[in-house]
Amino acid sequence: MKKGILLGGLGFAAILFLAGCASSKQTQEVVVGQQAKTLSKEVKKLVNIDYLLYLPKNYNSSQENFPLMLFMHGAGERGHDLNLVKKHGPPKLIDQGKDFPFIVVSPQCPENVWWSTDDLSALLDEIVQKYKVDEKKIYVTGLSMGGYATWALAEKYPERFAAIAPVCGGGNPLTICKIGKLPVWAFHGAKDPVVALKESQQLVDALKKCGNDAKFTIYPEAWHDAWTETYNNQELYDWLLKQKK
Repeated sequence: MKKGILLGGLGFAAILFLAGCASSKQTQEVVVGQQAKTLSKEVKKLVNIDYLLYLPKNYNSSQENFPLMLFMHGAGERGHDLNLVKKHGPPKLIDQGKDFPFIVVSPQCPENVWWSTDDLSALLDEIVQKYKVDEKKIYVTGLSMGGYATWALAEKYPERFAAIAPVCGGGNPLTICKIGKLPVWAFHGAKDPVVALKESQQLVDALKKCGNDAKFTIYPEAWHDAWTETYNNQELYDWLLKQKK
């Protein structure tokens, strides 16, 4: 009987509270018509991302921190099977036995969505916190959809990276100068039917106009696959290692 009274009391209190809220909204004086407003609110988000992690062979024996290379795959490797991520780029080369002097992080984008710069940033936070990362030598690269993500990530967090190497990607030439003097080496196939050459060209042109000495390699006979030649080229990795914040 007492339990019933208690529940009844809580229900009555809730009704009074809601009635008070409704009354408050009804009596609050507001300016009618159209006005400019701003919402500033912190929203928490759960990040769930699968990734491949490569640590150099001398990781445990070295007291020094290591450069970090973040690699983003293209649209065809999305899903929840990390073997797909090994199809191209550094993860493929690692799987074939190549040794890198970097910590290499290769996340997988879920199906039917685009790369999230916030999720990628959260992943980098996790890696930097858990592993011996030289934060002055964090590099970003990616192909196709991952090339777009490389440009976008650099534009949103330019102060975080030492260099980027987008492959057959694209972005917004009107805002790309946000990356400032961040070292860039872009790559694209001249005959690309999927992501037109102009997608990279317009970004490089925009950067040069705002004082960034971006490098741009165009493969005259390459179609969409500009990544095989790029990631097989040791000069890319040598160039990355020379870049430091």
